[in-house]
Amino acid sequence: MDQKRELYYGLIRIHVLLHAAREPIFGLEMMEELAHHGYRIGPGTLYPLLHGMEGAGLLKSSSESARGRKRRIYRITPTGRRALNKARAKVDELHRELHEKKPRINLKRSRQAGDASQHA
Repeated sequence: MDQKRELYYGLIRIHVLLHAAREPIFGLEMMEELAHHGYRIGPGTLYPLLHGMEGAGLLKSSSESARGRKRRIYRITPTGRRALNKARAKVDELHRELHEKKPRINLKRSRQAGDASQHA
């Protein structure tokens, strides 16, 4: 997997959780929503991603009929809600840092974290 795609997958997962938290979602609808945000993702990429999120306990799916066709509907789980809330906090933090004129790096804190991980 190329680096650009890998980077965007995290953002796409957050989009999926966000929309699933608002209402049940289905694949085609998510592809259209993601395209609206500039992500070009096809069914061969999206459906494995949705299945993986379901396997991780973030989403739960069921089969429903719509206009005479079966459709797999995804709903967020309590685990997915917790993950979304954590992601929201991290994205907010990243957003603030991205828009700082000169991002601060706390080297002392980084060194302490490194020292702590070496002793764990």
